[in-house]
Amino acid sequence: MVFNLMATGVDRGDVGLFDAAAWGERHLSVERVIAVGGDRIAYTPGERTLTLNGRPLDDPYVLNGDPVAGSPGAFDVTVPAGRLFVLGDNRGNSADSRYRFEEAEGGTVPVSAVKGTFVDEDAPLVVGLRSAVPAGGAVLLVGTVVGVAALRLRRRARPAAAPTAYSVPQA
Repeated sequence: MVFNLMATGVDRGDVGLFDAAAWGERHLSVERVIAVGGDRIAYTPGERTLTLNGRPLDDPYVLNGDPVAGSPGAFDVTVPAGRLFVLGDNRGNSADSRYRFEEAEGGTVPVSAVKGTFVDEDAPLVVGLRSAVPAGGAVLLVGTVVGVAALRLRRRARPAAAPTAYSVPQA
């Protein structure tokens, strides 16, 4: 995965790399941002989807297509300003905001905990960088070969030392 570590903002649907210290843990975590400050995210057991601001949440990226897999029970959270409600794409195996109501405000994480956002691997910048790395290696290899060849040619082409005006003839 490639992350933009200089991201200046995060929106719903972004995959973020964040510091899980808000949940009392000491590691980085990767989760999808489902709701931002001011949003209301809710789940009622028996329903087949979460609701975001009163409307069914469209979750096309959820692994195996089950957006409520692993949900521990009902929840209804209004996300505080400056915070994010995050869920894993593998809902059946993700210790995400649904399980963190005790550790943080509604299970949310502060926006300031986000260290980067996922960059699509087909993005032009990523494709360009992937192309540039092998090209840079090839240029380095060619430069090394040409440099060694030039040094060898220079050594072969040196003329014999010409006598100087200060040379003393040998008898």
